[in-house]
Amino acid sequence: MKIDLSALTTEGRNAQSENIDTLSTENMLRVINSEDQKVALAVEKIIPAIATTVDAIVAAFQKGGRLIYCGAGTSGRLGILDASECPPTYGTPREQVIALIAGGHQAILQAVENAEDSPTMGVDDLKNIDFNGNDVLVGIAASGRTPYVVAALNYAKGLGATTVALTCNAGSEITQIADIALTPVVGAEVVTGSSRMKAGTAQKLVLNMLTTGAMIRIGKVYGNLMVDVEATNQKLIQRQINIVMQATECDHQTASQSLEACGGHCKTAIVMVLGKLNAEAAKQLLKDNNGFIRKALASTER
Repeated sequence: MKIDLSALTTEGRNAQSENIDTLSTENMLRVINSEDQKVALAVEKIIPAIATTVDAIVAAFQKGGRLIYCGAGTSGRLGILDASECPPTYGTPREQVIALIAGGHQAILQAVENAEDSPTMGVDDLKNIDFNGNDVLVGIAASGRTPYVVAALNYAKGLGATTVALTCNAGSEITQIADIALTPVVGAEVVTGSSRMKAGTAQKLVLNMLTTGAMIRIGKVYGNLMVDVEATNQKLIQRQINIVMQATECDHQTASQSLEACGGHCKTAIVMVLGKLNAEAAKQLLKDNNGFIRKALASTER
């Protein structure tokens, strides 16, 4: 079957790199770097749409819904990277942010032939996680035409879920389906069609913003500190101590003792120190204020 890719920006030829194979190594890398500098500017142009998506994700979380990513190849792997970092960084349940990739687990490490061309697989993968109308689906496809993602978005839309398209081609097929279109147009790649480059970088920046923004909005960040971080190794144990010290301006011993008293939970330790409370009282105060430190502390002042 012939597929017409000529209209896709990500498949275009980049005039700046047409002779890149004749350049010195340093000048070759300067061309790549110059093109990469365009990515953040492309993302900047769509911040209002990203903000709308963050608010939709927060609304879904508040009613028990989930954030689901789906993609193929590089796009799918970027979704997996972002989703997998949420539990250790923000202490989220592992089922709250889920990433699906065409071809399943095997496709994380190596290409699974024709998996992205299967619309039934896109629907089946959503059914297998009991996707429902309370969830948000972000379909990730640099080209905007991947059948696996198209089918998943259509299925999600049929259930009444919020649907989002993340693509680097304006007016692409998935943008016509989704409720919200996130379209950072980064232009043609340095190596023609290699959308793991600028397009992939743009996708990662946007995904970072979606989860980071949502986690901030649900109280997982205090100031700029990751106050729900899970201490799963020695580095993170020390990070927890540093976070409590930075948030409260207490000394190392106080931070360490507070964390020990509350089972290694930064938020609780911070409220303990700032509110001059014991662990149980601090835990209850956080529970009463949906995990928001500022609200919990404000209630002690009242």
